[in-house]
Amino acid sequence: MGSEMVTGARGIEWRIAKTPVDYEPAVDEMEARVAAIRAGTAPELVWLVEHPALYTAGTSAREEDLLDPHYLPVHRTGRGGRYTYHGPGQRIAYVMLDLDRRDRDVRCHVHRLEEWMICTLARFGVKGERRDGRVGIWVARSGGEEEKIAAIGVRVRRWVTYHGAGLNVDPELDHYRGIVPCGIAQHGVTSLARLRVGATMAEVDDALRVTFAEVFEATSSQELPCHYPDGREKIAKITGHIAKNDL
Repeated sequence: MGSEMVTGARGIEWRIAKTPVDYEPAVDEMEARVAAIRAGTAPELVWLVEHPALYTAGTSAREEDLLDPHYLPVHRTGRGGRYTYHGPGQRIAYVMLDLDRRDRDVRCHVHRLEEWMICTLARFGVKGERRDGRVGIWVARSGGEEEKIAAIGVRVRRWVTYHGAGLNVDPELDHYRGIVPCGIAQHGVTSLARLRVGATMAEVDDALRVTFAEVFEATSSQELPCHYPDGREKIAKITGHIAKNDL
């Protein structure tokens, strides 16, 4: 997995994959890193990747949401959420942070992931928004329709987070037709390219690094209120069931 590695503030390592990374090896890599972070033998990590075109099924995935099981490879995964798409042109940000060093608050971590995507989109003049009862970040179009531009899915093991967020930069949006994305049939998906934002992946990565510092390096949760009108239900959708031995 050829990567560019940079150490950021607070000793967090940043890794940017130069070529698409297969899904199963990526999960294995994350799980190994989570164990090393918990053991104190490796720093926290933000890993930016693209995957080959595929679907992932989270812990809440429903079979009826897989519209065409033969269209793309399907991978079962331990993250929260339902079916989603990964592929070239989508920036996946895998975020491995030790909540023991921060707030032991999974809701706040998810809120920060969402805020990170919102702040990154704002750098390109796009207004990303949360929606009550819906996971991810949404863009309201001029005709009134709303489309999803970023997905969130998280797992936590012994208070170390992994999986994270996916931002649509310029993916093949037709690839979504084999699933009901995140189980939400009444709304579509969009991307920066579809919104006529000509951002390169390198420019998006630069924005992600700057906004990560703004969001995740706040010294307390008071600087970034972690408020959820639909609280536990929404967090359960994003994280899946977190077993006691995960924490």
